[in-house]
Amino acid sequence: MIILFSIILLLLMLLGAPIFVVISGLALFLLFSGQIDSSAMIIEMHRMATTPVLVAIPLFTFAGYLLSESGAPKRLIRASDAILGRVPGGLAIIALITCAIFTALTGATGLTIIALGGILFPALLKGKYPEKFSLGLLTTSGTLGLLFPPSLPLIIYAIVAKVRIDQLFLAGLLPGILLVVLLSAFSVQKAVSAEVPRARFHLGELLKALRGTIWEIPLPIIVLGGIYSGYFAISEAAAITVAYVLLVEVVIYRDIKWRKLPQIMRKSMVLVGGLLIILGAALGLTNYLIDAEVPMKMLNFFQTHIASPILFLVVLNFFLLAVGCTMGIFSALTVVVPLITPIALAYGIHPIHLGIIFLTNLEIGASIPPLGINLFISSIRFEKPVLRLYLASLPFIAILLLGLAIITYFPWLSLALVK
Repeated sequence: MIILFSIILLLLMLLGAPIFVVISGLALFLLFSGQIDSSAMIIEMHRMATTPVLVAIPLFTFAGYLLSESGAPKRLIRASDAILGRVPGGLAIIALITCAIFTALTGATGLTIIALGGILFPALLKGKYPEKFSLGLLTTSGTLGLLFPPSLPLIIYAIVAKVRIDQLFLAGLLPGILLVVLLSAFSVQKAVSAEVPRARFHLGELLKALRGTIWEIPLPIIVLGGIYSGYFAISEAAAITVAYVLLVEVVIYRDIKWRKLPQIMRKSMVLVGGLLIILGAALGLTNYLIDAEVPMKMLNFFQTHIASPILFLVVLNFFLLAVGCTMGIFSALTVVVPLITPIALAYGIHPIHLGIIFLTNLEIGASIPPLGINLFISSIRFEKPVLRLYLASLPFIAILLLGLAIITYFPWLSLALVK
C-alpha cells in the first residue's frame, strides 16, 4: 500500500500537483500507516518556526526580488563589460559572473534566466557569439550561483542538515569560483575559435559604469563582512540587506516606485510561503523516516555492497544528479538531505563538504536532459525548442561535471576556508 500510494503521489506531482501537497500527503499517510500521531508533523513545523535563522529566508528573498525588478542587472552588466570587454570571450565571462551573482542574491534559479536572459542573449548575439553557444551558456548559468552566499539553498541546507550557516557560506566560495573559472576558460576558447571580435577599452565608459554601481558594489562587502567579523548574525544580515536594497533602489536610484513595493512583496512571499510549507511537510516526513529507521536500513545496504568511500561518492553523485534533474532544488534539499547525511557521515565525509557536493549536483542537475528545469525555463524565455537546448547545454554540462569531480575528490576546496 505504501509503495502504491507513493507511486500515485509521484504521478500526481509529474502531472502538476503542488509539491507541498504531495509531500504533505505522503507524510500524513506514512504517519497513519505507522500508527504515529499526525501531530508529530505539526510539532516539526513548530520547531522549524522557532529556528532563529528562519527569518533570513523571507528577507533575503524579498531583497533578491527587489534587485531583479530594479536596474541593478543592467548596471552590473555595464560595469562588467567596461572591465572585461577587452578580454577574449569577455562578454561570455560577464554573463557567467552576472548570472552567478544574481542567482546568489535572489536564490531563485528560474528568475535568473527570466530576468537576465532578455538582456544577455541579444547582447551575446550582437557580439557575434554563436547562438548555440549563447543558449547553452545562459541555460546552465541559471544555477551557477547556488554555492555563493547568501544563496537561499545554502541556508536551507544548513537548517535541514543542522550545520553552521556561516561555515557553509565560506565553504561554497572556492568551489563556486572553480566552476565559474572552468566555464570562463571554455568561453575564452570558444570565442577565439569563433573569432568573436573584442570590444575596445574606454576609460571614460569604465568610470561612468563604476559610478553607476557605486551604491550596489558595497552590498556583498557589508553583508558578508559583517557576518564574518561577528558584528551581526545571519538574520540581522538579512534585515540589513533589505534595508540597504530599499534605500538604494527605491530612494537613491528610484528604479522602483513606492506603489510597486506591495506587488513585489506579494510575489516574493508567495515563493517563501510555498517553500516554508514544503520545508515543514518534509520535516514531518523526515520524522517518520527516522522512526522507521529508513536511514539506518539504507546505511546497512550501502555498507554491505559498497566498502570504499570513493565508490560511495561516485554512486552518490549519480543519485544526486538524478534528483537534481527530476526534483525541485528546495524539495530535494528538504526530502533527501536527512536520508543522505547519516550515510555520508558513516563513510567519513565531512558534513560541510557533503553540503557543497549536494548543492553542486543540484546546480548541474537542473540543466541535465531530459527533465532539468532550466531547460524548460530557457525554452519558454528564448522561444526555442527544448531539444535544441539539450544539445546546446551538453558542452557546459560536461565542464560542470569535471568541476563536480574535482569538488568531490578534493575536499580541501570546500574546507580550506572553514575554521
